[in-house]
Amino acid sequence: MSYDEFYVKSVVRSISDWPEPGVIFRDVTPVFKDPKAMRITCDAFIQRYIDSPITHIACIDARGFILGSVVAYQLNLPLVLIRKKGKLPGETIAEEYSLEYGSATVELQKDAIQEGDKVLIFDDLIATGGTVLAAASLIKRLGGQVVEVAALIDLPDLQGSQRIQDSGVPVFALLAYEGL
Repeated sequence: MSYDEFYVKSVVRSISDWPEPGVIFRDVTPVFKDPKAMRITCDAFIQRYIDSPITHIACIDARGFILGSVVAYQLNLPLVLIRKKGKLPGETIAEEYSLEYGSATVELQKDAIQEGDKVLIFDDLIATGGTVLAAASLIKRLGGQVVEVAALIDLPDLQGSQRIQDSGVPVFALLAYEGL
């Protein structure tokens, strides 16, 4: 782990027993409040994708918007929003996915992606992978190709990144936290 990655990891806050007993919540909001950590994080993603063939950045509601918008701006790429059901105006397509207790739905505007677009999906954290897989399905339904999924944090014990890779989509996470 480089000094920069170590620094960012030291800024991420771990909150025990939240949102329920036995869970360690990895809170990325301190990264957004720390200019050095935010710059290191965004610069790492910008450097990774500066020569990439991606044509669009799709970011997932809501913390994915923060990192994705900075990277899209710096790379001069269109930003596509994937939001919770009922939050996007205009015509949308929807994808339901399973949660630990129930289900959720994400939506994408029908005109956000065109046939042949090469899309990078951005989220703050990969846990079980359900949201990302739903987002990838939406993009593919509109004719886009998901080139990679990028996240600040991966929780590999929850096997979400493995599920995403098993679907044929590469995953890049700046940090990983073993253990729940």
